[in-house]
Amino acid sequence: MKISREQLRNAAEEGIISIDQVDDLFSYLRRQPDTGPSFNFTNILYYFGGLVAIGAMTLFMNLGWEEFGGWGILYISMAYAGIGLILVGKFQRAGHAIPAGICATFVVAITPLAIYGFQQGMGWWPDETTYHEYHEYIKWHWIYLEFGTLVVGTIMAWIYSYPFLVMPVAATLWYMSMDMAVMLTGGEYDYEFRAFVSMWFGLLTIFIAFWVDIRSRKSGDYAFWLYIFGVIAFWCGLSMQHSDSEFSKFIYFFINMGLIGIGAVLVRRVFVVFGVLGCAGYFEHLASTIFENSWLFPIALTVIGLSIVYLGVVWQKNEEVITNRIRGILPVALQELLSERTS
Repeated sequence: MKISREQLRNAAEEGIISIDQVDDLFSYLRRQPDTGPSFNFTNILYYFGGLVAIGAMTLFMNLGWEEFGGWGILYISMAYAGIGLILVGKFQRAGHAIPAGICATFVVAITPLAIYGFQQGMGWWPDETTYHEYHEYIKWHWIYLEFGTLVVGTIMAWIYSYPFLVMPVAATLWYMSMDMAVMLTGGEYDYEFRAFVSMWFGLLTIFIAFWVDIRSRKSGDYAFWLYIFGVIAFWCGLSMQHSDSEFSKFIYFFINMGLIGIGAVLVRRVFVVFGVLGCAGYFEHLASTIFENSWLFPIALTVIGLSIVYLGVVWQKNEEVITNRIRGILPVALQELLSERTS
């Protein structure tokens, strides 16, 4: 939570602290090291520079590197990884946690390129595809790159414990879910099966994220990226399911309402964003199909929307009492997690 000088002055006016303490307390808080991801120009430079470097060795990798051959790609990747590890140690000793985490993530992100180079050098690469296509096409043989990245990512996260390290691990799990669907169908294109695998793989990732959230509730936010990729995989797989049943579409709407509720409870915006998108899609279906020529539907929907707004007003007035009662029946670990998220 960001604390402004104005907030401290308001606290002084209410008698919580004295007027004389405002400036001293504000100066003290400003001197504290900023180790978490906050929206300021310094962190923007950190993440922008880090993502440019990571993107250069992943998303924006071009065919020019194929000229080095498999062994050349492996050796260059190892050199880059070595530089990344040196920078991690340097930033760690200087107390710069965010740059250290970004450089550690760079090492994990370059892992699939190193594995690709090794396979090319050994003559084990199965077809004419290149690493340039890794982020563009779904292929079964990317599994080796993904499995190696998961191993390296897990080891790096265990050694350095930076939350940003979970990002390439979560992204790799998402990639793996798509490539495993291709592998299980023998390379044949099966739209419904891929959607099915994506949905259940995403749901599993969400449960893993929740477990990580509970375990790391007193340290960093290690579940953030797992939640993002898990919800994306689950919601996309769910939304791609085909059904001609209106009841099934209502269940889809009900699940999306559940996502909004989960997001509110866990204080995770990604659930709310995709839940709202799903609900909007269901309302669009009702407007364009079921109530296509009904003048009453927009009026009814407006009433529902304004009723929800009023419900929000009522909730705000009684939020603390209701929240305390609900939290009182939850497990202690979950109570501590929610307290950390809302403090």
